[in-house]
Amino acid sequence: MTKILLTGKNGQLGQDLQPLLRQQGELIALGKEDLDLSNLNQIRDVIKTQKPDLIINSGAYTAVDQAESEPDLAQTLNGDAPRVLAECAEQIGARLFHISTDYVFDGEKNQPYTEEDQPNPIGVYGQSKLAGEVGIQNNCQNYVILRTAWVYGTYGKKNFVKTMLRLGAEREELKVVSDQVGTPSWTYDIAQAVVGLMTHLPTSPIQEIYHFTNSGVTSWYDFSLAIFEEAQALKMPINIKQVFPISTPEYPTPAQRPPYSVLSNHKIAQILGTPSPQWRVSLRKMLSQLSQEK
Repeated sequence: MTKILLTGKNGQLGQDLQPLLRQQGELIALGKEDLDLSNLNQIRDVIKTQKPDLIINSGAYTAVDQAESEPDLAQTLNGDAPRVLAECAEQIGARLFHISTDYVFDGEKNQPYTEEDQPNPIGVYGQSKLAGEVGIQNNCQNYVILRTAWVYGTYGKKNFVKTMLRLGAEREELKVVSDQVGTPSWTYDIAQAVVGLMTHLPTSPIQEIYHFTNSGVTSWYDFSLAIFEEAQALKMPINIKQVFPISTPEYPTPAQRPPYSVLSNHKIAQILGTPSPQWRVSLRKMLSQLSQEK
């Protein structure tokens, strides 16, 4: 039976991964209380003790704006920890499966980014995530890096969908940026893609990067409208009357965002044999889950 070690079990992706991974083998799911990714020696000790066949790193520093004022912590969690995981995986002959991000790109392209495109991060968060990718590539002969974008989850405490639901219940008017485009990606679908790759890829050592998001393209503004429309259809408490589109300069943030964050799913679709679910269909499913919980 395959022994799988998962980091970041309490994160929004980690929570969707766990039930799927339990069907694939013996799962050791670790949160920060079990494995602090900022403690590199603890990473070494845990991996040496557990000796998993597969390490899935879904833990990360994800506070994009806060990273600008905490570059060292972002680098430790997103850059150094994956490198150490890669070193440990290499020592015990395990495969490392690492989750990365569209933020490794600058967003200046006007067509979907492929796995062959040259990364050029424009902020601390993206730079730290790219450092993690490079650390893996330089220290491990058996890895899969999966980049995704605009992530939201049913279990997440903070993500764009849950923020919009909260603001939509509290306010009647809202301003949302309309000149940044990408693809909202539901953690359940990302988790399914991870397990799909686990079962479809060869067991022999590989070094691969894949992109996975839901399909389709939208802006944050249009995404917010879709959230409110779908939530209202489910009778969720939405009081919003009007949403105004604004430009990026009208909503300044500490971290610069890539204006274009669309990733190509072509490579992974060839492996999995199916296209990724359309983003609005997945949004509807996620909101339906939320509405049933309340």
